[in-house]
Amino acid sequence: MLEALSKHKVLIAIGIVWLFHISAIIGIASGNLEWFIQKTPLNLIISLTLFLFIYPINTPIKSFAFVLFFCGGMFAEWLGVHYGILFGEYAYGNNLGPKLDGVPYLIGTYWALLTFITASMLDYTKLKSIPKIILAAGLMVLLDYFMEHNAPVFDFWTFEGGMAPLENYTTWFALAILFQILLRVLIIEGNKQFSIHLYLAQLVFFGFFLF
Repeated sequence: MLEALSKHKVLIAIGIVWLFHISAIIGIASGNLEWFIQKTPLNLIISLTLFLFIYPINTPIKSFAFVLFFCGGMFAEWLGVHYGILFGEYAYGNNLGPKLDGVPYLIGTYWALLTFITASMLDYTKLKSIPKIILAAGLMVLLDYFMEHNAPVFDFWTFEGGMAPLENYTTWFALAILFQILLRVLIIEGNKQFSIHLYLAQLVFFGFFLF
């Protein structure tokens, strides 16, 4: 009974994730870009809330890892915004919500969330730890690539010159590798089904507007 209820909750959460992302695609494609993009923080907060309960983040070790990745992501982005190192010269816009010294809190959250769900997706495979780490980091960079091409239009962030430099992707991959290693060392597992749907919903959303 409890197992059936748990599966039901996962399916509801997956449905909510797709509902919000598909609605945003339809709304933006229909000419309501500004209205929907201004709701980005709400969409991310809803996705985060579902992730915290469904993944779930329900033990001290998982909470520690989430906070660690959040702080690591925020610090890396702070270095990028203020000193132009790691990712290149860029600045955040106004559609990712409140900021800490120029870096949106949601960006740190996104680093943590993306680390967890990509690692969980690779748990569908029977690969060894090293290939899982590399492929999960690759999935993180792939989504970043899709996001980078939409970020200026959505007023998320803008790079000097208009396009993200190669160093942005190499740094993303390096940090993603580090975070994935830490996750494997801590032996953290989560809900694979929810993770893959949350990742794919975001990939579909940013991929739709890529071209």
